[in-house]
Amino acid sequence: MIFEIRGLISNIKSQISNPTPSNVFTNFLFLQSVYLDTTIFRMNKKIVLSALVLLSVITSKAQYTSFNQQEISKLKTAVNTNAEIKKYYTSFKRTADNALNEAPNPIDTIRTEGLLKGNPKKTATAKALEDMPKIYSLSLVYRITGDKQYLAKAIEYLKAWATTTTPNGDPIDDTNLDKAIEGYDLIKEDITGADAQTIKEWWRKTGEVEISAKYNAPTRMTSRNNWNAHRLKIIGEIAWSINDEQLKKYTIDGFKKHLEVNLRPDGSSIDFEERDALHYHVYDLEPLLKLCIVLKRATNTDYYSFVSTTNTSVEKSVTWLLPYVTGEKTHGEYTNSKVEFDRKRANNGEAGFKIGALFDPKHGVPVFLLAAYFHEPYLDTAKKTLGTSDTYPSWQTVTNEIMKK
Repeated sequence: MIFEIRGLISNIKSQISNPTPSNVFTNFLFLQSVYLDTTIFRMNKKIVLSALVLLSVITSKAQYTSFNQQEISKLKTAVNTNAEIKKYYTSFKRTADNALNEAPNPIDTIRTEGLLKGNPKKTATAKALEDMPKIYSLSLVYRITGDKQYLAKAIEYLKAWATTTTPNGDPIDDTNLDKAIEGYDLIKEDITGADAQTIKEWWRKTGEVEISAKYNAPTRMTSRNNWNAHRLKIIGEIAWSINDEQLKKYTIDGFKKHLEVNLRPDGSSIDFEERDALHYHVYDLEPLLKLCIVLKRATNTDYYSFVSTTNTSVEKSVTWLLPYVTGEKTHGEYTNSKVEFDRKRANNGEAGFKIGALFDPKHGVPVFLLAAYFHEPYLDTAKKTLGTSDTYPSWQTVTNEIMKK
C-alpha cells in the first residue's frame, strides 16, 4: 500500500498542470479508501496528507471555465499555423494593446435588466461593460505571450471592478460578467497576495448574492425562467473558477431542477410560452449550453443529454429549435407575449423586438455553435444559416476545438 500511495503522489504531481476530471476523481476515491482505513492512515499519515494536499492544489488550479495549460499550448500552435485562428487572436491582441493605455471603468451597480434603450443607467452600464472583453483579451494574450504587462493590466481591471461594483443578485445584469470570469480563470494562478483574495471574494459574493437575492424567491417566475438559466451559468462559472464546493453543489442541483420546471418534454420552454418568442427560448438555452460545457469539463458528466425526471433535456430543446434556424418553420415573435415590457420595448422602436416580426434564423446560430461542442454536425447547421464557408465562423468554434480531447 505504501508503494501505491507513493506512486499515486508521483501521478498527481504530473497532473497539476493538466488535470482531468476522471483522474482527479479516481485519485480522490483511492485516497478516501486509504483515509477510511484508520490503520493504514496511522501508518502512512504523512504520505496520505501529502497526496491530499497535492489533490487540493490540482483542484484549485484546474481551469474548466477557460483554457488549461495543455489547451493554451494547442492554441499557441493553432495561432501560428491557422490563418483564421490567427485573425481572431490578432483582434484580441489589438484589444489588449489598446487596454494597456486605458483605465478601468467599473460601475457601482450593473443595470441593464428591465431598462429601455436610452435609459441613462443602461447607457452608463453599457459603457462600463466594455471592460469585459478587455479583461479577457489581456488575460488571453498574457497566457499566449507570457508578457507580464498584460497580466498586470488584467489584474488592475479585475481589482477595480472587485472594489467598485456591488453585486445586486440580478442574473440578467450579472450575465454580462462572462468574459471577466473567463479572463480571471485564465490568470488566477498568477494573481497573488491581497489582490488574489480581494478578487476571489468578490466573485464568491457575486455567486452567493445570486442565490440569496429576491429574484430567486421560489414564488417568482424569475426563479425558473431564463433568469435562472443565466443565474446558474454565472454561479457555475464562478464556482469552478474559485473552487467553491457550496456553489458547485448549488449549480448541479439547480441545473437538474431547472430542467424539470423550465423545459418541456417536447423541447419547448416556459420562456417560449410566456413571451411567445423564440428569442427567449434562445436566451434560455445559451447560458444552459455554456454551463453544460463547464460541467462536462469539470465533472466528466454530459449534462447536455441529461434527461430530467420530467423527461426534458437541453438536447431536446436544441432539437426543437432546429427547424426555425434551418428555415423549415417560421414564427411571428411576441404576438401573444404575457409580459408588458415586450410591448414597451417594441413601442420604443428597439431593433429585433417588433411585435409579429418573423424570427431571424441567424439569431439562433449561437445556440448551435455552442451545441456543436456536444454534437459536431450542428457546426454545419450554423455555417449554412450564416452563409459562410469559414472553418471557424466564431471564436466559440475555435474554443470548441481547442477544448475537445
